[in-house]
Amino acid sequence: MAIPMVPMETQLQSIFEEVVKTEVIEEAFPGMFMDTPEDERTKLISCLGAFRQFWSSLSQESHEQCVQWIVRFIHSQHSPKRISFLYDCLAMAVETGLLPPRMVCESLINSDTLEWERTQLWALTFKLVRKIIGGVDYKGVRDLLKVILEKILTIPNTVSSAVVQQLLAAREVVAYILERNACLLPAYFAVTEIRKLYPEGKLPHWLLGNLVSDFVDTFRPTARINSICGRCSLLPVVNNSGAMCNSWKLDPTTLRFPLKGLLPYDKDLFEPQTALLRYVLEQPYSRDMVCNMLGLNKQHKQRCPVLEDQLVDLVVYAMERSETEEKFDDGGTSQLLWQHLSSQLIFFVLFQFASFPHMVLSLHQKLAGRGLIKGRDHLMWVLLQFISGSIQKNALADFLPVMKLFDLLYPEKEYIPVPDINKPQSTHAFAMTCIWIHLNRKAHSDNSKLQIPIPHSLKLHHEFLQQSLRNKSLQMNDYKIALLCNAYSTNSECFTLPMGVLVETIYGNGSMRTPLPGTNCMASGSITPLPMNLLDSLTVHAKMSLIHSIATRVIKLAHAKSSVALAPALVETYSRLLVYMEIESLGIKGFISQLLPTVFKSHAWGILHTLLEMFSYRMHHIQPHYRVQLLSHLHSLAAVPQTNQNQLHLCVESTALRLITALGSSEVQPQFTRFLNDPKTVLSAESEELNRALILTLARATHVTDFFTGSDSIQGTWCKDILQTIMSFTPHNWASHTLSCFPAPLQAMRSHEGNEAQVCYFIIQLLLLKPNDFRNRVSDFVKENSPEHWLQNDWHTKHMSYHKKYPEKLYFEGLAEQVNPPVQIQPQYLPIYFGNVCLRFLPVFDIVIHRFLELLPVSKSLETLLDHLGGLYKFHDRPVTYLYNTLHYYEGHLRERTNLKRKLVHAIIGSLKDNRPLGWCLSDTYLKCAMNPREENPWVPDDAYYCKLIGRLVDTMAGKSPGPFPNCDWRFNEFPNPAAHALHVTCVELMALAVPGKEVGNALLNVVLKSQPLVPRENITAWMNAIGLIITALPEPYWIVLHDCIVNVINSPSLTSETEWVGYPFQLFDFTACHQSYSEMSCSYTLALAHAVWHHSSIGQLSLIPKFLTETLIPIVKTEFQLLYVYHLVGPFLQRFQQERTRCMIEIGVAFYEMLLNADRYSSHLNYMDPICDFLYHMKYMFTGDSVKDQVEKIICNLRPALKLRLRFITHISKMEPAAVSQQPLSNGSPAQQPSQVPVNVPLPVTQ
Repeated sequence: MAIPMVPMETQLQSIFEEVVKTEVIEEAFPGMFMDTPEDERTKLISCLGAFRQFWSSLSQESHEQCVQWIVRFIHSQHSPKRISFLYDCLAMAVETGLLPPRMVCESLINSDTLEWERTQLWALTFKLVRKIIGGVDYKGVRDLLKVILEKILTIPNTVSSAVVQQLLAAREVVAYILERNACLLPAYFAVTEIRKLYPEGKLPHWLLGNLVSDFVDTFRPTARINSICGRCSLLPVVNNSGAMCNSWKLDPTTLRFPLKGLLPYDKDLFEPQTALLRYVLEQPYSRDMVCNMLGLNKQHKQRCPVLEDQLVDLVVYAMERSETEEKFDDGGTSQLLWQHLSSQLIFFVLFQFASFPHMVLSLHQKLAGRGLIKGRDHLMWVLLQFISGSIQKNALADFLPVMKLFDLLYPEKEYIPVPDINKPQSTHAFAMTCIWIHLNRKAHSDNSKLQIPIPHSLKLHHEFLQQSLRNKSLQMNDYKIALLCNAYSTNSECFTLPMGVLVETIYGNGSMRTPLPGTNCMASGSITPLPMNLLDSLTVHAKMSLIHSIATRVIKLAHAKSSVALAPALVETYSRLLVYMEIESLGIKGFISQLLPTVFKSHAWGILHTLLEMFSYRMHHIQPHYRVQLLSHLHSLAAVPQTNQNQLHLCVESTALRLITALGSSEVQPQFTRFLNDPKTVLSAESEELNRALILTLARATHVTDFFTGSDSIQGTWCKDILQTIMSFTPHNWASHTLSCFPAPLQAMRSHEGNEAQVCYFIIQLLLLKPNDFRNRVSDFVKENSPEHWLQNDWHTKHMSYHKKYPEKLYFEGLAEQVNPPVQIQPQYLPIYFGNVCLRFLPVFDIVIHRFLELLPVSKSLETLLDHLGGLYKFHDRPVTYLYNTLHYYEGHLRERTNLKRKLVHAIIGSLKDNRPLGWCLSDTYLKCAMNPREENPWVPDDAYYCKLIGRLVDTMAGKSPGPFPNCDWRFNEFPNPAAHALHVTCVELMALAVPGKEVGNALLNVVLKSQPLVPRENITAWMNAIGLIITALPEPYWIVLHDCIVNVINSPSLTSETEWVGYPFQLFDFTACHQSYSEMSCSYTLALAHAVWHHSSIGQLSLIPKFLTETLIPIVKTEFQLLYVYHLVGPFLQRFQQERTRCMIEIGVAFYEMLLNADRYSSHLNYMDPICDFLYHMKYMFTGDSVKDQVEKIICNLRPALKLRLRFITHISKMEPAAVSQQPLSNGSPAQQPSQVPVNVPLPVTQ
């Protein structure tokens, strides 16, 4: 029961007034009474005796109130002597165990009346705190430190020198708290409080002098241990598997790396990482990665000013590039850059991550006075894209800043002449005039007072457009139609005419018909699609109108169940429009989510067949979630009885097979985990073949991404449910030679055995090659056709002549003719626009090659197949990826079969020789030296070869112009950007070498570990980055050699002997500093290279690190230098383990302590205990929490006293008592409060 407030105060008053009374008499008659120290002590004891009785009668809840009252009472006194006496009372009360030290310290320090002006009070308070703080538990000490630092901040910058001495008492307390050997709290807590108050770059209060900054500096080694060497120079390959992981995330407001803990990291890690974001933005198809890096979500419209700035800088960069480039429409870098910029800008502004008016004003600011005008038309073209598409929905004021930009970039006083409208770039030259027309139109429709007269210099352009509009018979032979569409897309009266001409051209007029393959199949007569350069010359707004009218027409015809098929020109043009990412919502999204389901509901099987054909043969860079969505549509389609029509069924199955086998290795897991609650939607209920193809794709994906590396069970993984569902739908067995290639956890599949396998393969070979018919079809098709459909306008004519020469019978007509008497059947064929048996065979051929690779005796048959049919790979939509996956997945099988490897590469890459420029894939050296079979002594490349190969990727990623690879239109390429292409072709070449993976891996590491004349010193980190990217994209034997390099360094004299390197280990490991001062050591180079490799590694690859630590490194780590080296090597990756594979993080945490135990036993003297312990505290509070506590406590108990003392807050062992103090398990991983078991004021010996 708490004592009411009044009696408590009254009683306290009487106890202390008694003492104070005698003091008053003494003060009134000075010199009359002389207190001896004994008298003082007697007075103290009698006062405390009375107080002890009172304190024991108080309830626990009132203790704090009581102590606060005493502090208020003391602070209300005016006599220095009385105050001093009362402070002595408090000290004695604590020392005799009457009052708890934490409560006294907190009440004193938190008191409002503790002000620096009352210097005596200030000095006495801090002297007392200094005396008793040793008895406060470590969390209490942390809280006190925080308040003391804040109190010190109240002292002004200039004070009288007379009081400084008194004020310094506070500094003494801080110094004692920060004293490492006193160990009042983990130093890690102290640095955290200090950095909260004094972040990077802020100077501490003058009273603290160097005390605080020197203490923070002792944490620089810990910060370094947690930093990836050269992190600011590491760059991803966009759309590569590693690009979507957490390694590249940035803070969306500051663009800084999200660093863990308030440590004094190196300055460059606190800088905004504009170079990284800028590099990613420059890459085609990078918008998903940008959103992932900055945590932007399309659903939440949030403006991101840092992104805006980088987009503006990119435009300025493009303007600078345009000043030096001669030609624009040659498909060169400048044209590709502007094309890409316009796509990026539309996406980010459309989803409101960037603000259009802000960007235009910022552009004006950055271009003012620069005189960059050669690229002005391209810039206006980019702005026109957005303006024409969004001006109707937004305020006119948002778009007016463009006129400011016009004044800056178009200074002409005279008329600008009309360009040659036979050239596509004429549409860019007209962009500014089109913008003015849209602004003017908006001003009229808003009845705005802001009338903008046509600028004088644009008069001729404007008149030309007005005149063209009066011409009612527009021709398709120049760019006039595009110009009119662009200028008038927001004015329906004027827009109908030019858009109508485009639409009519591809629909074909009413009566014209053209035959399609098979019997009874006719289509509307237009066969020439709109060319790509015309579509490129339309603004996004015009393209959206065009695609909308096409989709509407298709739906209308589906409802009408028209017997006439869609015009070939319409189908091909629609396919081409789907390549534009900036019209995604009406394009591919509408295609998958609206058009397909509507056509299916209307049972318009001909149109459905057409859409699936488009998807199979004409689509590029479709995001994986759309592809998986289509796959699930197809499985539900197959279940509908009406679709059981030979031709449609064949098409559905063939499309599904393509979708399954084309899934990228890094796409499989993220896409399939979306369906874990209902795996049925992405699996086939009846087709064993499709489900087998899916299992093979799973096996390949988990192998290439190293998903199962370091684990041997499928339990608890996303694959398990998928495999179980497949086996319940379509139970089946696997041949042992196929199973032997699966990653180990998938080996649980059922196996069947028999000698029939080889026989089957010979039968396949016979069926494919013996009858001449199929071989002739393939060779004729390959000879007469080109895979570059986007550049052709006569595909349909060639398609028809091929089908006339080699008709395909899809309804058993052949059998019907052979019965006696022959039966005449005239089946109704569904329209075929693109496909034929050769193209349908390609995905099957992919599988056939893999099966042949698995069985050694049939290698010769495979070579024969490749000789006769390999030319088909010219039409494969991902030939390099297929080769990469094959060489990667079958690395073990192909290790000794170098000829077969070479044959495979030769067949697939060689099939494209007529359609690709020189140097597009394999290096000259490889083509010269490795392509000719040399059985006896295969070619072994030298160091220079590897340096040139890595240099090729370095130059590609640096955006060197002209680049190492020829330019191409990335929209139709198998890879989304130059770096992704360079990475894959390099890996294919390295895997194709007749050299064991281990040797290739070592040669790649030696590109930077050995002194190479071809590797420039100044950008060595870019080379390390390229090696990291390449080596992690290769199979395990190639990258695992890094572990041997690390072991060599750890065993090297500079880390094993105390005398070899006299100095500071953190200088030895500081790659940047060593490199700049030309004092690099192999250990700092290996460290930086290992960091580059692991930064690019998948979590599967990283998961071998715990095993490497426990099995290889723990037995050899004996010295402090070795220990610090391993911490620095692995420390920076704890964050990824915490986010992606906690089990590994815990194993590493324990291994770090086991290594410390080794070093502790082996070394007579430890010089770097503080950095070691600081790092272990960082690991606990940022990553492991209490997850490793049980294993670690046992280890800490066996360490030397000085280490045990420093680490006692991890195990909660008291200073004097080695037995662990019992403690509740923690939920948040922060240290629990702990009863103090420390006698106050006992100096603690620290032995080392």
